[in-house]
Amino acid sequence: MTEAAVNSPREIRLADSWKRALSDEFSADYMVQLRNFLLQEKRAGKKVYPPGDEIFSALDLTSIENTKVVILGQDPYHGAGQAHGLCFSVKPGVDIPPSLLNIYKELQADLGFSPPSHGCLSAWARQGVLLLNAVLTVEAHKAASHQGKGWERFTDRIIDVLNNDKQGVVFLLWGSYAQKKGSMIDRNRHLVLQSPHPSPLSASRGFFGNKHFSRTNDYLLANGESPIDWQLAQHTELDG
Repeated sequence: MTEAAVNSPREIRLADSWKRALSDEFSADYMVQLRNFLLQEKRAGKKVYPPGDEIFSALDLTSIENTKVVILGQDPYHGAGQAHGLCFSVKPGVDIPPSLLNIYKELQADLGFSPPSHGCLSAWARQGVLLLNAVLTVEAHKAASHQGKGWERFTDRIIDVLNNDKQGVVFLLWGSYAQKKGSMIDRNRHLVLQSPHPSPLSASRGFFGNKHFSRTNDYLLANGESPIDWQLAQHTELDG
């Protein structure tokens, strides 16, 4: 978070509905401790990703009222210039990570998707796909380095809000970590689709062929919602 965001959570960029729903979280002791931890890391000269004004991009681009689909990730990419606040997504001009390449392969097999030249998923976020990591920051080149610092409690609350205040949301839970985090979701109110993670280590064990994208759209249509246009523009400017 930026210095301004630490001093005043009102400076944080996120949709108004999320600001209202999460106001108590931002003033909770654990969040104060988390902000202090991030400031100490930055003052010690450590690089933290994503940049402070992009930490909450998922909640900025996808409001509560617009959320139709939730994709749960684990923590941000830890390479320079990759993370920008949306799980699995990278900024235009950055090499497409292996897991996202596999997501594109499944989309192509499922829906005839034409893989783009970039890995920026902000177009999905603007349609109501909440691209939420369980942990929202990471130290450069140190995977999972900010786990256990408080982010998990914060993102559990996000899932809790959607679980209780919405109906008919599709939750895509890929891999055991996401499935454990999503265990609280009410399957009578929402559609939960589970499969192995799209990582090259596990995609061939059931991610490929899961047809989660067509099944998501079938469910949305059956519940009176417009489907997600999963096709991404072939080229995009930095917009996320």
